[in-house]
Amino acid sequence: MAIPPKAPNAPKSPMPLSLPKRQRPQPQPSQPPQHPPTAPQVAPRPAVPRAGTLSIRAKPAPERAQKFFAPCPRGLEQVLADELVALGAAHVSATDGGVGFSGPFTMGYRVCLWSRIASRVLWQLAESEYRHEEEIYRLARNVDWPHLFSARETIRVQVDAMRSPVTSLEFVTLRVKDAIVDRFRAAMASRPSVNTSMPDMRIHVFLTAYKATVYLDLAGEALFKRGYRREGLSAPLRENLAAGMLALKGWTGQMPLFDPMCGSGTILTEAAMIAMHVAPGAQRGFAFEKLRNYDAAAFRQMRDGAAQGVTPLAAHLLFGNDRSADAVATTRRHLQNIGGDATATAVTLTSEAMETLPAPAASGLLLTNPPYGERLNELAELKAWYPAVGAWLKRTMAGWRACFITADRGLPGGIGFKPSRRTPLFNGALDCRLFEFELYAGSRRTDRADTDGAATPKIRA
Repeated sequence: MAIPPKAPNAPKSPMPLSLPKRQRPQPQPSQPPQHPPTAPQVAPRPAVPRAGTLSIRAKPAPERAQKFFAPCPRGLEQVLADELVALGAAHVSATDGGVGFSGPFTMGYRVCLWSRIASRVLWQLAESEYRHEEEIYRLARNVDWPHLFSARETIRVQVDAMRSPVTSLEFVTLRVKDAIVDRFRAAMASRPSVNTSMPDMRIHVFLTAYKATVYLDLAGEALFKRGYRREGLSAPLRENLAAGMLALKGWTGQMPLFDPMCGSGTILTEAAMIAMHVAPGAQRGFAFEKLRNYDAAAFRQMRDGAAQGVTPLAAHLLFGNDRSADAVATTRRHLQNIGGDATATAVTLTSEAMETLPAPAASGLLLTNPPYGERLNELAELKAWYPAVGAWLKRTMAGWRACFITADRGLPGGIGFKPSRRTPLFNGALDCRLFEFELYAGSRRTDRADTDGAATPKIRA
């Protein structure tokens, strides 16, 4: 919801100096009295703020309910909606690619700190119908940007559209940037600079066929950047996707979890944070901390409450394996970063060929992200390896649910199972499927419909 614009305070005229009264000259008897000439009255000049001077006072945080939108990986909209309801959000509405919700302004703080699935938290500032680019400029120009953040903060504008009639999103991006700069120049002598790589403030504009919505990103960097991955290396699986898959499978830390191809440990680390009640945003900062209306006391109370709720990680709950000893060492470091040596020690980690491992427990959830085989030689090796995986599942993992996220649609046929569920998910831009296989000894007479409408086959492990 847009903040009503507020005109900047007019500069006050300086107080006139109090000068001592001059003695009037005594009139001469032969001459009429003479008075000193009166100086012309000059209007005082308004004080011009120096570049970088903060001439705008912060408005308090809005008391009325605000509108927000939380984007997320496609396929996780419903579990994100459930998470937002649990966090206390109101008017939660899932849509393609994210979830809208409302609440007090500090609800944005809470979601940034606690959401495991959202990619960002966007605060809605303005919305209206439009017909051409200049109406989008005026919509952005009417937002009182100088009351939101100072001119010292750098900005980046991103425009996305769906069935919009505009011919150039780049031109709209430029006009929105111009609107923000023009609003600052009307209020003060300085303006924010543009930084497209690491901006302080990210402004998002979303266009439909007839409506434009302006948002301010409260998160800053994407929320899947938790802060525990300190090597600067990107993970093949995004953290919020890993947490979302655990939510899809109902894993809350009450049953064993096994990742036999753990890589850098994203699934295991997210699972440890869930089991320990660690807030995913506890180790990072947020863009809303740079806003003029930032309530530091309220957010400090949220952080303190989150820290007090952390519990130790139980032993014999999480199990990980990878052929690469370096990957296992990276997993251990990530676990240490969220809970110290005690957390890393509580997780059982091995470095063996997956098909040689015994089951770590009688039952539980197997969740893993196998290699996709993006190159032809890798794909051929992967296809040759799948039968060994299927044989291992049948021989060893009876009583478990096995879930694989992959972009390879041939995985179920390769391992010899038909999935009981298949959920479309996106790992970044990669179109994937989360396949679930139920493994049990003996036969099962009751078939169950999967999400694609196919019946579950009778699988004998």
